Amino acid sequence: MDLPTLLTDRRMTRSFTGDPVDLDALARSCALALRAPTAGNCGGVRMTIVGSESIADYVERATDAEWRAASRRVAGLARAGALVVVTSRPADYAARYAEPDKAASGLADPTAWPVPYWHGDAGMATMALLLLVQDAGLGTALWGNFRHDARVLEWLGAPEESLFATVFVGHPDRLDPPSSSLRRAVPAPAERVRRRGA
Repeated sequence: MDLPTLLTDRRMTRSFTGDPVDLDALARSCALALRAPTAGNCGGVRMTIVGSESIADYVERATDAEWRAASRRVAGLARAGALVVVTSRPADYAARYAEPDKAASGLADPTAWPVPYWHGDAGMATMALLLLVQDAGLGTALWGNFRHDARVLEWLGAPEESLFATVFVGHPDRLDPPSSSLRRAVPAPAERVRRRGA
């Protein structure tokens, strides 16, 4: 599928069939997604693939009982064939920008970055993964990092990393109720493109 079509057709899938996903193919997609731009050629983003047998364990750590009891989507998400946890390593960026060719930037201290590029790099790699998985005929749901990141990172064995997001991957069952966010009036993409000059 061509890129404009992939972008136009892209939707979040929050309910899956439970059918298995080819983890080797998913690993290849992750490796390709990690070719996205990375500040200073730092390579500070990581992707951890979690198989279906561990998804319930992940959901238990990434949420709490009250949220699970109230959520209308937790069952559908838990039927994903796999998930990919996207993390970044701020210390890698600080070390890279302490090197001689970058030291003048003053960014050897992570708190000095006006825009933490480890988040930008993680976002670009995640978007690439969403499109690659969609091109492979699967559905994805982007699970934002809103709670319990320390528990998830500890579970991954990467407590020093920064949790960006998790991508649920699987075969859509088309049973997900539409998101309430779709009812919001949002300016069309063309209206959000600004131009200055000729």
